Amino acid sequence: MPGDPAGRVVVVLDLDGVTDKAALMDRCARDLALPDWFGRNWDALADCLADPALCPEEAGERGLLVVVQGWRGYAETRPDEWQVAEEIFAEATDRGPGLFVTLGPGESSERPPDRPG
Repeated sequence: MPGDPAGRVVVVLDLDGVTDKAALMDRCARDLALPDWFGRNWDALADCLADPALCPEEAGERGLLVVVQGWRGYAETRPDEWQVAEEIFAEATDRGPGLFVTLGPGESSERPPDRPG
């Protein structure tokens, strides 16, 4: 993934293969390097995203960009859960400067996109 033009630290949250909330929470714990005490529920995810102490050290000065990719399969399989996840990501971005969560490619960059025909 290319660097962020704004100079923020970039972290990729890759949801390829995620089809339920438990897998989403596991992937967030792994890709976002959340602490062992992360409760793997919506409130705990929101709390962790809001805690600047859990961001990479260099993000304190530069900011943090979390790019969520490979999300389409989860969004299609569990639309209600995906809506909650999107709300948490949006709220994390709105809470203050320093953190920005954005949706990247809906499919994983690990495999080519589907092509018609």
